[in-house]
Amino acid sequence: MVVYLILVLPVLVLSIFVQWRFRSRFAKYTEMQLNSGYSGKEVAEKMLRDNGIFDVKVMSTEKQLSDHYNPDQKTINLSTDVYYGRSVAAAAVAAHECGHAVQQAKAYGWLSLRSSMIPVVSITSNLLQWVLIFGLMMIALTFNPIILGIGVAGLALITLFSIVTLPVEFDASKRALTWLKANKDILYTSEEHAQAKDALWWAAMTYVVAALGAMTNLIYYLSVLFGRSRN
Repeated sequence: MVVYLILVLPVLVLSIFVQWRFRSRFAKYTEMQLNSGYSGKEVAEKMLRDNGIFDVKVMSTEKQLSDHYNPDQKTINLSTDVYYGRSVAAAAVAAHECGHAVQQAKAYGWLSLRSSMIPVVSITSNLLQWVLIFGLMMIALTFNPIILGIGVAGLALITLFSIVTLPVEFDASKRALTWLKANKDILYTSEEHAQAKDALWWAAMTYVVAALGAMTNLIYYLSVLFGRSRN
């Protein structure tokens, strides 16, 4: 337990800080109304058109910070604040999600890999907690590491998924910012562009700390598995 706390506590503190920073930045930039008056929906539709994408629908969802691109249904799902909002945050998020649509249109390799992993990762994540708990019990009672080994393999898959997610998210933000910079009718000033960049940076950092957390858990369970296996 001490080893686990030593590994996890710094990442947990970092995660809390990043989540707080991201939410505070997002709240701040939500209050920064665009001089151009574009809504998130309008930004998304314009970016799709500019990239020759006409088969992706922009939709509104009620849950806050639930913005995402669905590559199977080809829908950009924007939270109400982003869909109707006419702020720097709304423009940045809408453009970022369109960045994923552009990735799919251009057959971006990392997105294709991530999408192919989702079905297996979804099943694994639903079962993983119970497999790890049962695996720890089996080691404690019978010294049999097989179940825990299966759990560690599942955790390794989820860790790999979180790592693969990083280039996907950073690239989508890069595409969004490049497009926004070229479209000065949306972001009139360099200050608005800097604010959009800052918002997307902190959003990306949430994925970084998630990957760090997954790697930390993997290291811990690997140490337990191989430590008990040698006994």
